[in-house]
Amino acid sequence: MAKKNKPQRIKARLPKGFRDIGAEEIAATRAMLEAIRGVYESYGFAPLETPFIEYADALGKFLPDDDRPNEGVFSFQDEDEQWLSLRYDLTAPLARHVAQHYDHLPKPFRSLRAGWVFRNEKPGPGRFRQFMQCDADTVGSASPLADAEVCMMATDALERLGIARGDYVLRVNNRKILDGVLEGIGQADATARLTILRAIDKLDRLGADAVRALLGEGRLDESGDFTRGAGLDADQIGHVMAFVEAGLQGGSRADILARLARLVGGSETGKAGIAELEEMAAFLDAVGYGDDRIAFDPAVVRGLDYYTGPVFEAELTFEIDGEDGNRVRFGSVGGGGRYDDLVARFTGQSVPATGFSVGVSRLYAALRHLGKLAAARQAAPVVVLVMDRQHVAGYWRMVEELRAAGIMAEMYVGTSGLKAQMKYADRRGAPLAVIEGEQEREQGIVQIKDLVEGRRKAAAIASRQEWVESRPAQVAVPRGELVGKVREMLAAQAAEGGS
Repeated sequence: MAKKNKPQRIKARLPKGFRDIGAEEIAATRAMLEAIRGVYESYGFAPLETPFIEYADALGKFLPDDDRPNEGVFSFQDEDEQWLSLRYDLTAPLARHVAQHYDHLPKPFRSLRAGWVFRNEKPGPGRFRQFMQCDADTVGSASPLADAEVCMMATDALERLGIARGDYVLRVNNRKILDGVLEGIGQADATARLTILRAIDKLDRLGADAVRALLGEGRLDESGDFTRGAGLDADQIGHVMAFVEAGLQGGSRADILARLARLVGGSETGKAGIAELEEMAAFLDAVGYGDDRIAFDPAVVRGLDYYTGPVFEAELTFEIDGEDGNRVRFGSVGGGGRYDDLVARFTGQSVPATGFSVGVSRLYAALRHLGKLAAARQAAPVVVLVMDRQHVAGYWRMVEELRAAGIMAEMYVGTSGLKAQMKYADRRGAPLAVIEGEQEREQGIVQIKDLVEGRRKAAAIASRQEWVESRPAQVAVPRGELVGKVREMLAAQAAEGGS
């Protein structure tokens, strides 16, 4: 007799480069974003949401073609055979929004956005295909003061989150200065320019020798993969590296600009970049944002090719243990710059724009390392246990009273007994459990168990008998005093947690 084939179960698994996110991280991220939004809104930036999906041609250089329909982006075709893509960042959708509604928007248009973006790239440790960004942009102003304001706002947001001065620096450069340097060495080709940009952008991660190799013939990495270089000769590499390393000698913003001015020579493009940074520096000095917060650094170039002027990188300067066990700087948590040509792709008219983007997951990891997330831990509900299902309406009334008083609460809706309910409340991280059995009901009281204190005391109790006798951290109060006592105990927990 033939055996029946068992139905094949679906394997529970995540797609590569994606992850599940738990309640604690969600709560901490929410609090972090609210703090950032508070700073941005205080500057007059208004929230905007754009869809996850855009027509693929709106994403510029990430536009799929017939041979590479998903190069860099996740793309698909709709019923009209139009290519659609999951957004790669939050900037291209903003450019589309501005172009679509340009006549009705105030200029400059100041917006902030936060949301998920998607990249069809090779995932790696800490590198995911879906991640969150938080952006703020000013569209419609060509003034370097708009760039300076975005930088100031970014540093204010870092400090609002508890990152101290000295633990961060916002580094600024100008693409026009690099363009001037490249003009001086006879390198104006767009493809070579992008390769050079990406090589310089790897300075912090790979070091100067690797960047030199990438500016030349190329580099073989640790995995055995070869990255083709920009093909510059030794003199050209030396000139570019002199530009990159102009900030390593230290000094004020003015000192660094003087070195860069010598490197751009007679290039009008380079001179324009110097002038823009000089205007930014004068404003930053006047309003008290010193070099310790916002510094000029020619090594900052940003890898994307749509930047046209000042570019920014927010770096956290404290050290952590690297993957190889050595101490390394935490590194970048965000960046941005000026992109005056992005809206013009839609309108045909140049529309100046500048903005800054926070890498939310990176910033979350930094705040966790610094211990700045304690206040944002996921709040857990008070759990009302169900001891007698004939009186479930009474338990529900307790929950409603607590919620009406602004206290997060839930009634246990499972089918298990007391022991399992207590285990549930403990796993939920509940601060308190409310217990009313038949005996308590007859006496007109409820038991309130302090689960936080109970967990602390339980570690010191040696035997079950001692546990039964001590009934750690449990109090009885009249039923009518439930809300007041719960509020009192939660306040005590909060005070102890903050001490």
